[in-house]
Amino acid sequence: MKRAAVIGLGDISSIHINAIQSNPDITLAAVCDIDESRKEAAPEGVPFYTDYKTMIEEVKPDVVHVCLPHYLHVPVTEVAVEMGVHVFCEKPMALNAEEGRQFVAFEAAHPEKHIGICFQNRFNESVEMLKSIIDSGEYGKVQGAKGVVLWARPKSYYEAKPWRGKWATAGGGCMINQSIHTLDLLYFLCGPIDSLKAVTGQVLDYGIEVEDTVTARLQFAGGAKGLFSATVANYKNESVQLSVQLEGAEFAIIDNVLYRLMPDGTQQRLVEDARLEGSKFYYGASHSKLIKKFYDAIEQGTQDYVHVSEALMSIRLIDAIQESGRTGKEVKL
Repeated sequence: MKRAAVIGLGDISSIHINAIQSNPDITLAAVCDIDESRKEAAPEGVPFYTDYKTMIEEVKPDVVHVCLPHYLHVPVTEVAVEMGVHVFCEKPMALNAEEGRQFVAFEAAHPEKHIGICFQNRFNESVEMLKSIIDSGEYGKVQGAKGVVLWARPKSYYEAKPWRGKWATAGGGCMINQSIHTLDLLYFLCGPIDSLKAVTGQVLDYGIEVEDTVTARLQFAGGAKGLFSATVANYKNESVQLSVQLEGAEFAIIDNVLYRLMPDGTQQRLVEDARLEGSKFYYGASHSKLIKKFYDAIEQGTQDYVHVSEALMSIRLIDAIQESGRTGKEVKL
């Protein structure tokens, strides 16, 4: 039985807490938030702390879940690891590629502790099947790929938590916060990306620093071409769309269902993702799968989870897209 603690009781923490409490092999030993009013949101009977170092010292959890604003992910994770604790950290893995590379070096210097990054969408049923199809080579090589994220965030979203709209604390806007999972899946499924050219900007009048809309053309190392587009200026949150063209077949994930797109225009339904109940269905339902995988790896001494080093490319891509948006030029990776 592993003992878990959660640092940060913001929006995403409830997903982690539910995953922990639904796993009979994990005990939620404590939660922590600097805002003492959050104590009301803590599960009944679970100790609440306002200082995570004190919590770790007194509770001695096996794992802490870092569910904090982006700028705190790396420093809090590093302190927890140095205090002898495994860490499961929400995305993004870092604010930018420079911090990300330093984090990778930190992970390599602490092989005795597991540090997992929460890219749970890799474990959606649709993605797992599509990955298997691509890797099998049955339909040939990847020729093209597309990822589209059309979400909506009101101005109050940034006003309620101002860190979300600032470079220094968020590291970016709609990419690093809302669509980083889709960027991760594009290279996870289709392989390394050699170069890209992008347009980034703001179409909303929110007075924030970071981008709210982006479109990027991707050139994959294997020769495939790709398109990535994301915004929080849509009128509602729609399901993420991801499609992959192979030499002999085309596949698409639409409304959390994987289809094979047939030449006659019909769609062959292959598998549907498990659904997350509630208004935030678009988070996906694979947190529990990845969290279980992470705890199993700790228990068995294996490495079967998403490492810091595996997550670095997502931040490198975001940096490259931002650079291309600023300069108007193609950026090599």
